[in-house]
Amino acid sequence: MLAALPGARSPIDAPDIDYGTISPLLIVLGVAVAGVLVEAFVPRAYRFVSQVGLAAVGVVAAFGATVWVGTDLAPVEGDVTARGGPTAMGALSVDGPAVVTWAMLLFFGLLGVLLFAERRLEGGLSAFTSQAATPPGSVDERRATRLRIEHSEVFPLAMFALAGMMFFASANDLLGMFVALEVLSLPLYLMCGLARRRRLLSQEAAMKYFLLGAFSSAFFLYGIALVYGYAGSFDLAEISTAVSNRIEGQTILLAGMALILVGLLFKVAAVPFHAWTPDVYQGAPTPVTAFMAAGTKAAAFIAMLRIFFVAFGGARWDWAPTVWVIAIVTMLFGAVVSIAQTDVKRMLAYSSIAHAGFLLVAMAGMVSGDGVTSVSAVLFYLIAYGAAVIGAFAVVTLVRDAGGETTHLSRWAGLGKESPVVAVAFTIFLLSFAGIPLTGGFIGKWTVFAAAWEGGAWPLVVVGVVASAIALFFYVRVVVLLFFAAPQGDGPSVAVPSPLTWSVVGIAVAVTIVLGVLPGSLLDLVQQAGAFVR
Repeated sequence: MLAALPGARSPIDAPDIDYGTISPLLIVLGVAVAGVLVEAFVPRAYRFVSQVGLAAVGVVAAFGATVWVGTDLAPVEGDVTARGGPTAMGALSVDGPAVVTWAMLLFFGLLGVLLFAERRLEGGLSAFTSQAATPPGSVDERRATRLRIEHSEVFPLAMFALAGMMFFASANDLLGMFVALEVLSLPLYLMCGLARRRRLLSQEAAMKYFLLGAFSSAFFLYGIALVYGYAGSFDLAEISTAVSNRIEGQTILLAGMALILVGLLFKVAAVPFHAWTPDVYQGAPTPVTAFMAAGTKAAAFIAMLRIFFVAFGGARWDWAPTVWVIAIVTMLFGAVVSIAQTDVKRMLAYSSIAHAGFLLVAMAGMVSGDGVTSVSAVLFYLIAYGAAVIGAFAVVTLVRDAGGETTHLSRWAGLGKESPVVAVAFTIFLLSFAGIPLTGGFIGKWTVFAAAWEGGAWPLVVVGVVASAIALFFYVRVVVLLFFAAPQGDGPSVAVPSPLTWSVVGIAVAVTIVLGVLPGSLLDLVQQAGAFVR
């Protein structure tokens, strides 16, 4: 009756959402919201344990749901290399690469939760400040520490960041990607400033990350606006159609692509948008650094590939030369500057910059089809790198002095004599970063170089090999320092953590070795993930 009345509004169709398909994302968001309620209603004495249990169970449940979604993905008709498709009214693309990325991020998230929950290293307290609002060194801060107050809010913050990473990697339109970018970034800005020790350095890191992150978000959003002005849509498939048709306004398109690329290169810490990385990695609480180093890079790289392969694939020859130049500069800069570092966390930061360059090599190849593709190479590399970098930062939390973590390399001399197990674990991670055979890093570099070579980007492969050789020099020098250098003074002191941190180190070592010795299963998995679905 209403439809027949003059001036009556047409009924609004209910959105068609397959909640089962997006259940992993919903579970993580639900856990984050439940964590906020725990902060509001659970007594302080029980909050920390409640938050740890809730976050761990939620991440495991989301991982199980991801496996279920992955086994249920149907092949795309007419495209033998793609599985899955858009869902949630086209806002998300739950395809093979998205599901593998979800599983990877949840794995990193679980390791991060275990590191966040470590309390034995700080005398029964976590690595996070008692009250962030109190001035460093004040009477209120000492009182909060004496009362053993803890910031258990870091767990729902981490869950919100994890949900943002998952959304960012699977968003099917540019506006959704911007929302996801902010959801993952804002909690990280906060957590970077919550260190229990060296709070001024931590707060400085958080401020730098926030200010530079705000600039990068502005670039990203302005680029989205320009692309929308060119294509008339935020949807990646519709943008691809407009780009392929080469309608008028090429200048707007090129400017939009450039600004979007700037925003994403900041997140992956590529040169020249890397300046925040060493300071933030050094100042942030080490568990946050570990979570951020693995998760943010993974989500941002998959989002970058999705945008430039799906939306801007028809303009490859416009953006590919820029990616070539940035990949070369990033690999060489990260490898060379690492040599001059005397702080372990800053060394790992510049190593992260170099690894961003290696990943860009696979992107420049832009290989699709059967065998090793650019997408499968990046997925494998991110899993191998993420496991190793989380393990490396877990080891950093164990080498300590009276002031907490001691990250100056001179204090690590002789670590092999003090704690052979810890030194061997750290050596395995360094060898993986260097790409030594029988480690996951070696297979990861082989996949990205193979993808680039197949795509005709052999000059990048040559530069990548040179950069790897330069980085190997410094990694081996650190190994020599650990096992053959004489310790200074009383030598390094290694704290005894709870089984939580030992579990992280053990899992990271196992993954690094297994991916180097028996990589076939994971290579098959990432290759079966196929291509992005439009």
